[in-house]
Amino acid sequence: MSKNIARLAVTAGLTAALSFGGVMAPVTMAFAAGTPTVATDGNVKIDEKTYKDTTFKGIQIFKAKVTQNYDGSAWSGDKTLSDIDWASPDVMSVVTGAFTGVAEAPAANAGAQAWAKYIKDNAGNKVGQTAKVDAGSTLDKIAAALEGSTLTWTNPGDSSKGDFKALNTGYWLFVTANVGSTTSSDSANGNTDAYTSPIFTVVGGEDVKAEPKKDVPNVTKAVKDDAVDGTFGTFENPNKAADSQMGDYVDYLLTGTVASNINTYSTYKYTFTDELPKSMTPKFKDGSTTPDVTVKIGDTEVKTDCYTAKYVNDKITVDFTDLKSCTDESGNSIVLNSGSKVTVEYKAKLDSTKIFENGKIKDEFKGLVGKAQKNKVTLTYSNNPHAEGVGATVEHPAYDYTYGIDVTKVGSDDETKGLKGVEFTLQEQGDTNKFIMANGVKTTDEAKAKLTTDDSGKLNVVGLDEGTYVLTEVTPAPGYNNSAANGVTFTIKRDLYQNGDDVTPSADSAINAANGVVKNNSATASTGKLSFIIVDQQGSGLPLTGLNGVTFTWIAGGAVLCIGVAHLIRSRKQAEESEQE
Repeated sequence: MSKNIARLAVTAGLTAALSFGGVMAPVTMAFAAGTPTVATDGNVKIDEKTYKDTTFKGIQIFKAKVTQNYDGSAWSGDKTLSDIDWASPDVMSVVTGAFTGVAEAPAANAGAQAWAKYIKDNAGNKVGQTAKVDAGSTLDKIAAALEGSTLTWTNPGDSSKGDFKALNTGYWLFVTANVGSTTSSDSANGNTDAYTSPIFTVVGGEDVKAEPKKDVPNVTKAVKDDAVDGTFGTFENPNKAADSQMGDYVDYLLTGTVASNINTYSTYKYTFTDELPKSMTPKFKDGSTTPDVTVKIGDTEVKTDCYTAKYVNDKITVDFTDLKSCTDESGNSIVLNSGSKVTVEYKAKLDSTKIFENGKIKDEFKGLVGKAQKNKVTLTYSNNPHAEGVGATVEHPAYDYTYGIDVTKVGSDDETKGLKGVEFTLQEQGDTNKFIMANGVKTTDEAKAKLTTDDSGKLNVVGLDEGTYVLTEVTPAPGYNNSAANGVTFTIKRDLYQNGDDVTPSADSAINAANGVVKNNSATASTGKLSFIIVDQQGSGLPLTGLNGVTFTWIAGGAVLCIGVAHLIRSRKQAEESEQE
C-alpha cells in the first residue's frame, strides 16, 4: 500500500492529466465535488458530423490507474494517472524506437514513467481539444511510428465509426482509419475527407467527447465579368459567369484552402486540375505551350520553380510537390497556416481555330451561342499526415457565354424572299478601326471581314460579347437601293446566370436605323441569338423623252443602209457582166 501511495505521488507530479488533442495538462490541486475514485474503464466518442463513412481507430500507449472525482452518478474534475506502465512490450518497442538517436530521449528501457515525463516535458504548448500536433514534434513521432507499425489497433464497438466503449484505462492515441467522402454538390461538403491530427487522450472516468481536428481543403473557381466594375467576387460567393467576344481573353481565378492541421504534415502535395471546354484555349507564356499563370499564397507571389504548370488535353494543371517548401520570388520562405489560401490566376479565350473549320462552324459547336462553356476545377491534396494518401474536391464550375446575330436581307417588292450576295460590315460601336468577321474575330482588314448573305438572304455572326454594334450595308443586291448604308445599330443585352443555364438576349434590345430599314416587329430573340430583317427598297426607272423621234431615226437610217448595200451589189454585178463581154 505504501509503495502505491508513493508511486501515485511521484506520477501525479510528473504527468498530471493527459488532455485530448495534445498532451498532459498541468496538475491542478482544486478538487471538484465528489470522492476520488479509480475508474474501471472508459468510453471515447469521436464525433464526425460530415463524413459519415470516415472511420477511426485507437491504440493504448500507457496503461494506468485513472482517478477522478465521482459523486455516484457523474465524474468531474481533473484526471490523475498512477501506476503508469507500457500497454505492451511491442508498443514500448515502437514508441522508443521512434527516438533512436535523439540525444535527450530516455533509454529504451528507462521505464514507462520516465517516458511519460519525457513526453509531457517535450509536448510544447499543444494542449487542449483544438490543438493540432506539429510535424516532427514528440507527439508526431509517436503517432507516425505507431501508424506505420504492424501493431493491432482497437476499432469502434458499433456502427457509429467513432464510438469506443469500455476501453482499458490509460493514455491512448486515436487516428483516422479510413476516410469517406460525400456526394453532395455543396462545395463545403463535397470533398474526400482528410485524416485528423493525432488525438492523444486519457481514457477512464468521464467519457471523452472529441471532434476530428482537421478541415478538409476546398476550392472555388471564379471568372471576371467584363461588365462595368466586374470582379471575381469572394471565396464564399465567387462570380461564376461572364461573357466574351471570340478571341478576347477572359480572366479566371482558382482559390484553394489547406487543411487546418497543415502543421501536422511534413510535406503537403497540392494540385489544381482545371478543365477548359473544347472551345477555349488558355493564354500561353510567350513562344511556349506553358499556360501563363500567376500563383500566390496569400498575397505573396510564388517562385515559379515551386510548381509545375502544364496544359494537356484541355486541362491546366498547377502541381506543387510540396506546398510547404514554397518560397517567394526572392527565395524567402512562405509560412503556411490553417487560414492560408492558394490562388492561380490565368486567362483563356474562345478559340475560333477550334470552333471553325474551312470557314464553317463545326457540328459540335453549332449550339455555341447562349450555351454555358463550362470550366471546372478540382483540387487534389495530401490528406494523411503520416502516409501518401490524397483527397480530392468535387468539381467547381465557372461559365463563359457568347452570342450571335441572325440577319435576313429582303427587298421591298417581296419581303418573303431573301436577297443573295448583299455585303455588310460589322463593328462594335466606337471601335471604328476594327471589323468583326463571321466567326466573331476582330480584324483591321475590312475586305476580309465583309459579310455576305447566302442564297436565302441570311448572314450569321457568332462570338459576340454583350454590347452595341453597327451593321453597315456595303454592296446591295442588283436592282435595289443601299437602304442600310448608314448602318443598323443594335444592342445585345442579357442576364447571366450563376448556375450555367442558357442565356437569351433581350428581344427589346434597341435596334436603330432609318425609317423602314428594319422591318417592323421583326426583332426576335432565341438562345444566345438576336434576329431581325433588313429591307432594301427596289430600284426605279427615270422618265425618257423623244423616244418616237429616236425610233424614226433608227428606221430611216436602216432604210438608207439597205438601199446603199443593194446599190453596191448591183454595181458590182454589172461590172462583172461587162468584163465577160
